[in-house]
Amino acid sequence: MSELINIKNLKVNLMSPRGIVHAVRDINLEIAQGQIHGLVGESGCGKSMTAKSIMRLHDEKKMLYGGEIIYEGNTDILTMKEKELEQIRGKDISMIFQDPMTTLNPLLRIGKQLDEMILQHEKVSKAEAKERSLKLLEKVGIFPAEQRYKQYPFELSGGMLQRVSIAMAIACNPKLLIADESTTALDVTVQAQILRLIKELQEQNGMSVLVITHNFGVIAEICDVVSVMYAEVIVEHGPVGEIFHNPKHPYTMDLIQSIPKSGERGGKLVTIPGTPPDLRRKIVGCAYAERCKYATDACRESAPQLESCGENHEFACKHKFA
Repeated sequence: MSELINIKNLKVNLMSPRGIVHAVRDINLEIAQGQIHGLVGESGCGKSMTAKSIMRLHDEKKMLYGGEIIYEGNTDILTMKEKELEQIRGKDISMIFQDPMTTLNPLLRIGKQLDEMILQHEKVSKAEAKERSLKLLEKVGIFPAEQRYKQYPFELSGGMLQRVSIAMAIACNPKLLIADESTTALDVTVQAQILRLIKELQEQNGMSVLVITHNFGVIAEICDVVSVMYAEVIVEHGPVGEIFHNPKHPYTMDLIQSIPKSGERGGKLVTIPGTPPDLRRKIVGCAYAERCKYATDACRESAPQLESCGENHEFACKHKFA
């Protein structure tokens, strides 16, 4: 598969009242065309910061980028001018957020918001935009489309609003769809419906999808490959089946161990002891060392680099057994 997005040595530093926060520390990530790529890790590990960097959605007056985000092999998104970014945001690259109200304007009807998205990027008439909006609502399972088209966001349920957000995100047939914790706020049944919908749309449109989540169950459900992130760096990457059945990094092992087992009742939930490191401080050695039961002095002295351990499978750990 050819690369759609190639993130090279990305760094994101944020200015805060308590000092500089190293939100992303030198990560490398490739998203292939037509592939569903999962990015998984605990809350605060830098997943969303990485995803939003692809669309340059941060307040750039309070932050500094480093590295490159190469789009379609020849364009560095981090050096694009604002007008160039406006041309690809929502059209070539779009995003589904965790809270659909972040995407939707509560004061405008659903149909008007869909129409505006299409009219902004496509040379079509208002009548054609409305026709496409109605088809989009039906495509994401919202019926009757004509009635929902006229409603305001407050008149729809959370699951319906997320479907509207997906309709807006795919309105211009993007090459990359970023789903940032898009099912977290929904109940389990609706989560499954939304995940199936994203998978179906990806297969129909042939687009790439970047799934941001802290839930390994979501990764297993729809992803082709997964990158495991800890303390703002990628610690393991590979095909989903390989990662689940043959994890190499202790953090990946611990994450998988902490997944509640189906059919087990009354058992004690497995947790990862300790807390992630303070991102305002320089991290020496392996960031996971203080929580890892296998850590040695060597782990605390120098950071391990990603090494290949099979076809498209990489991990960063000094232990040979891992």
